[in-house]
Order: sequence, then C-alpha cells, then structure tokens
Amino acid sequence: MTGPHRIEQDSSGEIAVPTARLWGAQTQRAFENFEISTERWAPEVLRALARVKKAAALANGELGALPRDLADALARAADEVIAGAHPDEFPLPVWQTGSGTQTNMNMNEVLANRASELLGGPRGAGRLVHPNDHANLGQSSNDAIPTAMHVALAVAIAQEVTPALHELAAALRERERAFAGMIKIGRTHLQDAVPMTLGQAFGGYASQVERARRALGPALDDLLPIPIGGTAIGTGLNAPPGFAQAAARLLAIDCGLGFEPASDRFALIGAHDPVVAAHGAIAGAAVAMLRIGNDLRLLASGPDTGLGEIRLPANEPGSSIMPGKVNPTQIEAMTMACVQVIGNQSTLSFAGAGGMLELNVYKPLIAHLSAQGARLVADTARSFTTHCVRDIEADEARLAEHVSHSRMLVTALAPQIGYDAAARIARRAAQERSTLRAAALAEGVAGADYDRWVDARAMAGLPPDSG
Repeated sequence: MTGPHRIEQDSSGEIAVPTARLWGAQTQRAFENFEISTERWAPEVLRALARVKKAAALANGELGALPRDLADALARAADEVIAGAHPDEFPLPVWQTGSGTQTNMNMNEVLANRASELLGGPRGAGRLVHPNDHANLGQSSNDAIPTAMHVALAVAIAQEVTPALHELAAALRERERAFAGMIKIGRTHLQDAVPMTLGQAFGGYASQVERARRALGPALDDLLPIPIGGTAIGTGLNAPPGFAQAAARLLAIDCGLGFEPASDRFALIGAHDPVVAAHGAIAGAAVAMLRIGNDLRLLASGPDTGLGEIRLPANEPGSSIMPGKVNPTQIEAMTMACVQVIGNQSTLSFAGAGGMLELNVYKPLIAHLSAQGARLVADTARSFTTHCVRDIEADEARLAEHVSHSRMLVTALAPQIGYDAAARIARRAAQERSTLRAAALAEGVAGADYDRWVDARAMAGLPPDSG
C-alpha cells in the first residue's frame, strides 16, 4: 500500500489500512477481495444498519452488558452515520458474502474507531472500543443485516412511498374534477369505443394509485417484527437476556414505527418473505404508474397527427435536431423506473427463494433491490406529480372532434333499432365516409329520433347540457 497507513489485525492476521480511514482490517480485506462492479450499499440501508447498531449499543448499556460510556459513544458515532457523516467509509460492493458479513463488520469497525475517538482514544490498534466485542455485542450479521433491511424498507414505505403516492392520487383526483364535464371517446383494443368523460379516465387512474397505496399498509405491518437478537440462526446464542426486546423498543422509538421482536426469528434469518412481499406491494404501485404513464403519452401523442386530446407541460426542449419538439420526458423517466422496479420483483422472488437450511444467502442483493424499488417509486411519483400531472390540460376542441367523428356512437342505436340494423349503419358510414347521422338517416332513422337517441353526454352518464 502506498501512502500513510496503519497496521491492523483480525483473526486472519495483519493488514495495512489507510490512516485516514475509519474502517478496519476486515473492511480492508473485503475492499481488496470483492472488486466487483460499481453497485454499493444503498445509503438508506447503511443508515438503517447504523440505527440497528445504535439500538443494540444502548440496549446492551441498559442491560449492563456494555459499559455505559462505551454504549453512549457507539450511539453517538451511529448518530453521525445516520445524519450522513462519513459516507466514504462504506466502500464495499453489494456483491460480497450472502449474509452481508463484510458490510456488517464495515459498520462495526467504523463505529468502533469513531467511538474510540469520541472517548479520547485512537483508531486502529489500541482503540478503546472493539468492533466485535462491543459494536457487534449480542448480534450476528445474520440477524443485524435482515433487521436493517426491515428498518430501511419500513421507513421508506412509511415516510417516502406512501406520502408520494398520496400526493399523486390527490393530483389525479384534482384533474378528475377539472375534466369532469369533458366528453371523450373511450378506447378498447386501441380502437374507438363508447363515450366517457376525461374526468372518468383520470378518476380511474387515481383509484389505481389509491389501491396501490392501501396495499402498502399490510406490507408495512409485516416488516415490523424483526429478527434482532436471533444472532447466528435464530436461537439467540450469545445475546444478553432481554436484548431483543430492548433493541426492538429502542428502534421503535428512534424510527417512530412499531418494531417488535419476531415471534419466530428462524423464519426471518432463513428467509425474507416479508421483504419480498413488501417490495411486491411497491411493484404493484409501479405497475399502476406504468399503465397510467403509457395512457397519458398516448392521449398526448401528436400533437398534430396523434390523439392530441391532452397537453402535457413543456418542461424542456425535446429534440437536439427538431426545433419546437416537446417530448413526454417525465413519463418516460417514470416508466423506465417502473420497469426496473417490476424487474427487481422477479429478481427478489428468486433471491427470497434462495435460502438454504438456516440462512438466506442473498441478503445484500435483497437489501439493495428493495431499497432501490422504494426509492424509484417514491422519487418518480413525486417528480411525475410535480412536473407533469398537476399541469396537464385538455384540448376540448380535439376531444369534441373525435367524439363527433366516432362511429361507435352507433352503440346507442342498438337498443332502439336492433344490433344488425345499427351495424349496417356503421358499415355504411365507413364505406361512404359519411357521418354516422347521415348514414342513419339514409337507413331510415328519423333525424329527431337520432338526435334524441345518440347523445354522447348521456352515453357517458352525464345529465343533459343545460346550455
């Protein structure tokens, strides 16, 4: 190693560690042994792991298993990480051992060295706080990492995803009200169908988002039981009596969520079904958002030669070569993110099923993808709401033009003259390129009857136009 360094030691022997780094020997070995790709642990998961370590230290202090000054120093060091300090001290990739041991020890070493400094001691050899004996007391990577996964995802659902979906649904409901009286042609199979209102379409979108948001509630509840205190496989070996209850209580206070010790810690160490299911609820929101985005860019297509029934906000130029072109950029960003989240769910399902015997060995991947899914849905929902949905406008002239030209208004004639006669009128209008009304009159329908029977507002469920 070039540059200033210190010699640290672990159970594998001595290794040089850069002097400026808070990490220790095990992190350094992992840094050198896992030079794989560019994916690093999500900040949300690292913050959650620091919260777990803080709760563990304070619990051990309460129980008399750890001197109070050491416990408090570890908690203060963890608070620094939670607040965003020391981001460069966590360099390890997602692609490491399946239990996440290297990152668990990375956190232990950083907190131990920093706690030692807070107590007036050195980092490295001679430090006052030990990464295993103190920072990891009562824990294993096998229970600390999945507990952090639960904490990270639960906090994200409660504080980010749910509020973002609430805002999106509210914006869609507002557009529903604004477009309530505007008639449009419905479409099935990408072909004309019967009339509806533009407001009804947006109300359907809002209901999709609201349903997805409601599905997050039970998913969040299933994340609240945590495996902390289970140590290596769930038995709780080497954890002080009462540790699981104390740590869960402190985590609940810290996060404002009802974390509690799991009734069966074996299940949450050997498998991660609650995380897979919770991300499944997030992926359900992505499915709804993907569908809504695709609808809106179709409705806004053109604007001169497409449907052009709505206008999206023109946030930036759309082309480097075609002057004046505006593209549905917010929708494209959102739909790409949604496709990623939906793909993550497939990977998470494989990873969740990949546990063998007493340990699931896909923990880093599960932590990475579940955190990414929550972040993508929350961020894109907020961006889509702010930069697109709230400023969508309707082109009422284009809507009315499409309604007046649609032969599917003939549906209102079927109860009056029969399906076959109505079909003949539709075919005649198509063959002669005439209006539906002209074709109906040519087939013997009285003009007054046609005008009474074929009322697009009534077909859409609206009262007669008072104007």
